[in-house]
Amino acid sequence: MLPQHTTDQLSEASRGMPRPSSDNSSAGRRPFGTVLVANRGEIACRTIATLRRLGIRSVAVHSDADAGARHVSLADVAVRIGPAPATESYLSVPAIIDAARATGADAVHPGYGFLSENPELARACADAGIVFVGPSVAALEAMADKITAKEIVAARGVPVVPGSTGRDPVTGRALDDEALARAARDVGFPLLVKPSAGGGGKGMQVVTSADDLPAALASARRVATRSFGDGTLLVERLVARPRHIEVQVLADSRGAVVHLGERECSLQRRHQKVVEEAPSPLLDAATRARIGAAACEVARSVDYEGAGTVEFLVPADDPTTFFFIEMNTRLQVEHPVTEMVTGLDLVEAQLRVAAGEALGFAQEDVVLRGHAIEARVYAESPARGFLPATGEVLALTEPDGEGWRLDSSLTEGLRVGGDYDPLLAKAVAHGADRAQALDRLDRLLAETLVLGVDTNIGFLRALLGDPDVRSGDLDTGLIERFVAAGGVPPGTATEDDLVAVALFSLGARAPGSRGATPHATGPWGSDDGWRLNAAPRPRRVTLVDTAPGTTTPTRAPREVTVTGEASDAVVHVDGDPRPGAARRAALTPVAGSAHAWRYVVDGVGETVDLAADHTDASVWLAREGRVVQVAVPTRAELLALRAAARGAYADGADVLTSPDVRAGMPGTVVTVAVADGETVAAGAVLVTVEAMKMEHALRAPHAGVVRLTIRPGDLVRRDEVVARVDQVPDDVSPAPADGPAPAVVTPPSHVPTQAGTPAVPVPSHTPGAP
Repeated sequence: MLPQHTTDQLSEASRGMPRPSSDNSSAGRRPFGTVLVANRGEIACRTIATLRRLGIRSVAVHSDADAGARHVSLADVAVRIGPAPATESYLSVPAIIDAARATGADAVHPGYGFLSENPELARACADAGIVFVGPSVAALEAMADKITAKEIVAARGVPVVPGSTGRDPVTGRALDDEALARAARDVGFPLLVKPSAGGGGKGMQVVTSADDLPAALASARRVATRSFGDGTLLVERLVARPRHIEVQVLADSRGAVVHLGERECSLQRRHQKVVEEAPSPLLDAATRARIGAAACEVARSVDYEGAGTVEFLVPADDPTTFFFIEMNTRLQVEHPVTEMVTGLDLVEAQLRVAAGEALGFAQEDVVLRGHAIEARVYAESPARGFLPATGEVLALTEPDGEGWRLDSSLTEGLRVGGDYDPLLAKAVAHGADRAQALDRLDRLLAETLVLGVDTNIGFLRALLGDPDVRSGDLDTGLIERFVAAGGVPPGTATEDDLVAVALFSLGARAPGSRGATPHATGPWGSDDGWRLNAAPRPRRVTLVDTAPGTTTPTRAPREVTVTGEASDAVVHVDGDPRPGAARRAALTPVAGSAHAWRYVVDGVGETVDLAADHTDASVWLAREGRVVQVAVPTRAELLALRAAARGAYADGADVLTSPDVRAGMPGTVVTVAVADGETVAAGAVLVTVEAMKMEHALRAPHAGVVRLTIRPGDLVRRDEVVARVDQVPDDVSPAPADGPAPAVVTPPSHVPTQAGTPAVPVPSHTPGAP
């Protein structure tokens, strides 16, 4: 029998991970002496945690960008494998094999993403006499190709989504755009265009009409070729109100195959999973048994060994029907929810199967206990259309608690760059039922603090509180509807936020203060307004509310007037002359914390977290579950800002529309959609930049004439100007805005859009993305 669920703490890197079965006769033995983890980030940390518990020597690999990463410090040995680009480090099979040989590794655990489903790594491990912790080369190759996979499982009686095969039945060659268009007419619209290779939703395009098909095919083929080296595409029927249900399977080398229940993964954004849970609130016991049996049949069809996941689409209106879509021949990002409801450590199970051990239990031994839910914490800014974010982690709190775990790659001082996937951590909670699991997950997210890098934590909490999410009425379009209905927290500072930042900025100048104002230097940096034989001089602090993770302002400058010390002050915002506008406020440090402050306004107190970011002269504030970033400009910067803003506010709006179009983060220019000197309408796509496995469309902030400063292939820095759009004279009609590619969605109207803010990112692929 499998053990009951437990939330024993196993290590600093993986709190609350359940212990494995104690009934396996070999459970007390180490399956390997040394294992190299061919990955990075939170999955490398999580894998190393199991290796440590089992007494197995762990080897981490890292690029130059990850020299100071958490997984490097957790491992027993760390090996540099190349520069930052993944193609020269984490995607280099020779570099991984050389590192394994140099450290005497018996096995290589690939995690997910990067080379985890690459047959070349498995083949190279075999040639080097090193065990690959995963399925055989034949199974990897069969399931890596969606067309082949569908043919194999359909022959075994597993239902598949109707659509094209993607290949000519006579020649076996990939279908060209013309042939795919004919197949699309047979399938009917709406439909889904999918790359045959790869996974994780990368390159997938929803197409609602024949007119949109050419652009969708071009985009999908470009992403597929760049990401997987294979531009083969297929088209499938788009299932109405689909729910994404996947089944965890586990198989040994002796032919035993079991499933560990299903996971509901319907809460997705742009085909990327955001929240996952086990079991699904949709399936009844009979359907659970049928879909589990089908998943086991898929595994048997390729003589599968190890842990794998079989993915299905289930129509929300017909929950007893399901269609196979693909098999992921690796560990999944969401595997912790299965661990929490079964009590198994899936990484240990992978290691033991790879070492040739038997599973040690049968299907009837698998019992699901309670409910578990996981939320993915990304470095991204929901208020900016979910643009991936970069920066340094200035303050971090990762809470301990009953019934939850946080698989994380974060440390204070860590630099989050744009080279890899933006996944930072996985927040996972277990409960006796779904309601308790949701409540615990919300509490875990509420107590998790990250300052210095914008994250989606606030958005996740809002999403988990949505009535449809609470009731389990899910489908893959729910998040899009939630965002369109105004579900994204605005990410802008309130007046009370500005007062706290102003006090922090001024109080940081006082001798002995823990803070640090971005610009206070020299002997005059401790100005506190004191005057001889006179009342304290009022001090004015000018602040600029920014979009989190960028120095680009989104609103007009605000002025806070402070009379007195930060610990006891009278404040005004924007010189409000109304009676009673003056307020009394105080900000004092909390003993024992490096970034917590007690903030009192008009007698009402609370604890807030504050951190100064010297790289871009700003202050990060966490308050009431929200995080905002406020710039503290110098006089010179303020003058420049006001000069640039003249004429930039249309019709009295307070949203800044500068003519400069800026890159939101470091990346590579992949396309330029307009010519220099062309006249465009507001919202027209100008440039597409690829970064952090996403393509980001940069749009015209207003109608005007475009002046380009970049070309395709150029590398751009964060906030670098890529184009300028000069206003169009009244007697000139701009050309209509280019319709966005099918995978690009204009940000909802409630999100204040700054110059250069892209639309919702389009999944591309920086390999290593789960």
